[in-house]
Parts: sequence; C-alpha cells; structure tokens
Amino acid sequence: MPGSPGPKASDDMSVNPGHDPIMAIDQNGSLPVPDPVSAGQPGRNVYGWIIVAVCALLLAITFGISYSFGIFLPSLQAEFSWNRAGTSSIFSVYLLFVGLFSIWGGRFCDRFGPRIVVLGMGIMSGLSLVLTSQVTSVWQLYFTYSVLFSLGTGAMYIVAMSTASRWISAHRAGALGIIGAGGSLGTVGIAPLSAWLISSFDWRKAYLIMGMVAWSALIPLSLFLKNKPSANAPHPAGAPPLTHCENTGPSLGAMMKTQPFRLLSFSWFSYAFCLYMVMGHLVPAMEDVGVAPFQAATALSLMTVASIPSRVIAGFVADRVEKKKVITGFSLLIAVALLFLAWASQGWHYYLFAVVFGVAYGGIDPPLAAQVGDFFGLSKVGQIMGILMISWGIGSALGPYIAGLAFDLTGTYQPAFLLSGLIMLWVPIWTRLSGK
Repeated sequence: MPGSPGPKASDDMSVNPGHDPIMAIDQNGSLPVPDPVSAGQPGRNVYGWIIVAVCALLLAITFGISYSFGIFLPSLQAEFSWNRAGTSSIFSVYLLFVGLFSIWGGRFCDRFGPRIVVLGMGIMSGLSLVLTSQVTSVWQLYFTYSVLFSLGTGAMYIVAMSTASRWISAHRAGALGIIGAGGSLGTVGIAPLSAWLISSFDWRKAYLIMGMVAWSALIPLSLFLKNKPSANAPHPAGAPPLTHCENTGPSLGAMMKTQPFRLLSFSWFSYAFCLYMVMGHLVPAMEDVGVAPFQAATALSLMTVASIPSRVIAGFVADRVEKKKVITGFSLLIAVALLFLAWASQGWHYYLFAVVFGVAYGGIDPPLAAQVGDFFGLSKVGQIMGILMISWGIGSALGPYIAGLAFDLTGTYQPAFLLSGLIMLWVPIWTRLSGK
C-alpha cells in the first residue's frame, strides 16, 4: 500500500531476467513499492499489442512529417529569401516547444487518457500544416509550424510510450522498441514522399496534402486508444487491474528529487545532444572532406535504417537482462562511434559511423524509456516522461548549436564530436556507479 514501510532498497536493482517488477520510489525516495500492475505472471493481453501497433503508427506519421522539414528547407529559403541558418532556426524553435508541450501532454494523458489528447493533437497537427501552406511571411511560419505544429505533435512520443507502458508489462521494453521503430520507418517513408510532392506540385501544396494526411490518419487512430486495461480486461495473473493503483505512490516532486530521476535526466539530455548534433552536422562534415551532397545525405538514411531492427531487438533483449547493462553497452558504442567520427577523414569512415551510430542510438532508446516505469511506477509515467522531455529538448537544441559554434571558431567539427563522445561516455559510468 502507498506509504507503507517496505524493505530497504539495495544498491543492486537487478531482477530475474525476463520479468522486471516495477519499483516505485516511496515518499522518502528510498523505499521500493512494487507496482501492482506488474506483479505476478503476465496474462494474455491482445489489446495491449493493438495499442502498441496504433502507437507505432502515430509516431510513424508525426515523426515522418516533422523530420521531413529538411526536405522543405531549400524551398522555404527560396520563398522568403532568408539565409540557411535563419530558416533552420524554425525547426530548432519547434524542438524547444516540443519539450515544453510534452510536460502538459504527459500530464493531460495521465489525467484524461490518451484518446482525447491524441484526438486534439491530430486536429491541431492537420490545422497547423494547412495553415503553414498559406503563410506569406517568416513570422507566420514560426507561429504555424514552430508553435502550432509542436502543439500538435510535441507530446506524441510521451503519449505513445506512456500508454503502451500501462498496457504491456512483461515485454515493456520490446513494445517500446517496436513503437520507436515505427517512428523511424515513418521518417524513411515520408521524407521521399515529401520530396515527390514538392517536385510534382510545390511546397505549399505538399504541406496542404500533409495536413490532410494528418487529419485522415491521426484522428481515426486516436479512437483505438484507451488509457488502461479496464477491470474486466486481461491483466497480469494475480494482480489487480491498473484502476486500483491510480493516484498511488509518491508525489511528482518527491520523484524528481531521487537519484534515478537525475540519472534519467542526464541520460535523456546526453542522448538528444549527441543524436541531434549528428543529424544536423553529419552531412556538412562529409561535404567538407569532398563527399557529394546527395551521397552525404544517404548516410543519414543509412543511419535511420540501421536503427530500426536495433530498436526492436534491443527492446526485447532489455526485457530479459538488466536494462542498465543494455544502456551501458549502447552508451559505450555511441561514445566510441563519436570519438571515431572526430578523426574521420574519408567517405567510407562516415558510412561506417552511420551504421554503427544508427545501431547504437536505436538500441539505447527502448530501455531508457522503459526505465521510467521501472523506477517510478505507472501512475504518473506520462508526467515524468514529459518532464524528462525538457532535458531532451535542451539537449536537442544545444547539440547542433555547439557543433556549429565549434566549426565557426575552429573551422572543424572535431572539438564538438569529441565533446559529445565524452558526454555520452559519462552515461555508463554514472549508471554503473549509481547501481541503477
């Protein structure tokens, strides 16, 4: 029961492979309380996997549209006669608002359920893209895309991951890996579709069509979502349904003062810092050593494709071994890849990096997301993920900026790539020292 004394937390939080009982921090931040939904053996949960499929589709659509911004970039730059840095800042501001809106999205999802939240985001996503197709000035683009589109898509990752976490117990990391793979597949599929629409029509009609796609897909998909298994739905044998454990456990403020929260905040920041630095500057770095622009762009696609199977495989592996071991392994792989990138000088070096980095960043995502439920339970998982997205948002904005600043000051990306590798190297060190 919430607030009841329990056994003292040990330094080793490892559990039996294949079944990680969720440990929620109590009011004092030190007493682990088993989350009722994860107790016992997993029962048959067909609708839970339908939820996973729906969440994967939601991320495929929203990630695919949002990360195709770079395809629209040259057309927007030509339309408004703005420099590349200024036009790119529209997406940077979008990412900052994504982090901000994720807090409220997670809170609303915990309180009202995912269906109404995704329905609202689906309506706003389509509206923002339709309005973007009609803009006549740069400030309007900041409003319709950076603000309104982030309001429509910003919390989608949090809603998808937290909802699936409530439905899937025994294979939670694997389920989150499938959802993340959906986002990567959407990026691979919608980017060329965007390019075809722009070349066949123009960027305005392309955004108009994307808005229609968002409406026609996100709104119907929202109707499949449910916040939690009902009292009569299949749930782990011997465990009460999730409705019996709502509003239990420590306060949000108490959770934020714990060591696991600090560890996750730094991990999410480091992950986003490194990932978006690479996404923003890998192509220019390759062009600097003589790789043709089109060939350089294929490295990003290669990186995304490499991440897809890694997300799924690493997720299910993390359900069978300690998640900290999976996170440690992939963190070290990211760090080594970035340190290798700092000294890359030939085209094949960058392609090798793209494959290794893609496998590594795809593999670390599912266990990082699953650890939120493991550490804090499920009653406030959306809110915790939303707050962690602040760290993610800061990292995703700082990474590309630091790389650009380093290049302007030194004429090379080497200092930035070295810094990112060293930052990522600290994640497994802290993870091992903390025992979490």
